[in-house]
Amino acid sequence: MKILLTSAGIKNASIQDELVGLLGKPIADANALCIPTAGYAMGGPAGAWRFITGQSVIPMCELGWKSLGVLELTALPSVGEDCWVPWIREADALLVGGGDALYLSHWMRQSGLAELLPSLDAVWVGASAGSMVMAPRVGAEFVAWTPPGGTDEALGVVDFSIFPHLDHPDLPENTMAEAEKWAAGMSGPAYAIDDSTAITVIDGSVEVVTEGHWKLFPAQS
Repeated sequence: MKILLTSAGIKNASIQDELVGLLGKPIADANALCIPTAGYAMGGPAGAWRFITGQSVIPMCELGWKSLGVLELTALPSVGEDCWVPWIREADALLVGGGDALYLSHWMRQSGLAELLPSLDAVWVGASAGSMVMAPRVGAEFVAWTPPGGTDEALGVVDFSIFPHLDHPDLPENTMAEAEKWAAGMSGPAYAIDDSTAITVIDGSVEVVTEGHWKLFPAQS
């Protein structure tokens, strides 16, 4: 699986070009499924609707896909794998919106999607929580919904954690100083990225794509 981790979606030409490169085809020729699940634990149904309909501040669903469907993870256990697994295998991209990363992580496990990830050819396009969920941990600062295990552990698909929305004007707490404090509590490497930055992961190789600013905090010794 190819992974594109963003803070706030496809915000600029550099990130969009990277997405097209990962897809290996124009967006207009690609089929996508959007996953709004994280939004229900933070933002509610109105936020999920805005994401799905392309009216949120996270540009993903409105990019001009050949086809676009909604994949709601909480529904998958009742549908059955024989039904939903082919939907995912036929998709070129999974567009994963923001909200609560631990709620998303929980339902990725419960639905069976987490187990399926290593075998997928689709591009994972995460925004905010949709990116943080791929990390080993999110950090106590980002725990709102408490999972059954009571920890801040996410999926660990990548080996680094993410502090999104760096220096966002509407999030005065998301400063570089706060990101540094957060990173000090992580056991592995961590990136702070602004909304103009994305991280690509292909076969374990990590590349930063940016028109903004970011910082890598090495693993704590």
